[in-house]
Amino acid sequence: MLRLRDFILFFVLCSFTIVGDYRIIPNDSFKAGESYNYKVKYGFLTIGEAEVDVDEKIYLVNNRPCFRVNVLGKTAGLTDLFKVRNTYRSYVDTLAFLPHRFIYSARENSYKRDQVMNFDHQKNEVVKVEKEQSKRFEVPNNIQDVISGYYFLRTINFSKFSEGQTVSSPLFFDEDLYQMKIKYAGHGIVHTKFGKMRVLKLNPILPKNDLFKGENAIRIWISDDKNRVPLKIEVDFSFGTINMEIKNYKGVKYPFVWKVS
Repeated sequence: MLRLRDFILFFVLCSFTIVGDYRIIPNDSFKAGESYNYKVKYGFLTIGEAEVDVDEKIYLVNNRPCFRVNVLGKTAGLTDLFKVRNTYRSYVDTLAFLPHRFIYSARENSYKRDQVMNFDHQKNEVVKVEKEQSKRFEVPNNIQDVISGYYFLRTINFSKFSEGQTVSSPLFFDEDLYQMKIKYAGHGIVHTKFGKMRVLKLNPILPKNDLFKGENAIRIWISDDKNRVPLKIEVDFSFGTINMEIKNYKGVKYPFVWKVS
């Protein structure tokens, strides 16, 4: 039976969806409660782990319903001597797939850094708060942070793209503005601990820099199904290649179909 408080909450959430001039982007790839774990390797050595999860609850930020997404990156194995525990958190609009608040927390041995970025999409403005100091930045329309940009990409059906076709969006991180650009690079097969799966290959297009090796230094393989989740990532740095592979998962919207032969 629908209780009064449930009806009121449903009515309020629906009201927020028609207020303002936010875009509406259909999402058929994930739901609240989804969680993925990855292992990070350099050659044969496991050097880190990454956890990506969408909280089971829906949060209200700027009077908008939001997914709360947490990304934790930490060292593992021999590299855990450095005790890196970096957390990224974003409150992502459930309909517009835009960030309303981004929180970054770095813990690396004795080093600490914390910052909060509040997004105002009506004013096209970001307010960054760090060490009790605020700075304001003008940003383009439909600006993303690094997490909301990833979930925005998961709403796109790349299987309908032609090879070489790209999608782009503005992205704000720390105090810098970027143009996130992703190229579709065709189909493939990825082997995992669960079995093998057909995937779509994506290449973020990078500007020239000394950290990464070449324009196609980052290669992402996402499941060629409705989940559209990364199963494997390779990054070519100037010192070598780092691999990230799926380790565990739960709460997926659609069951994975793994092939074992």
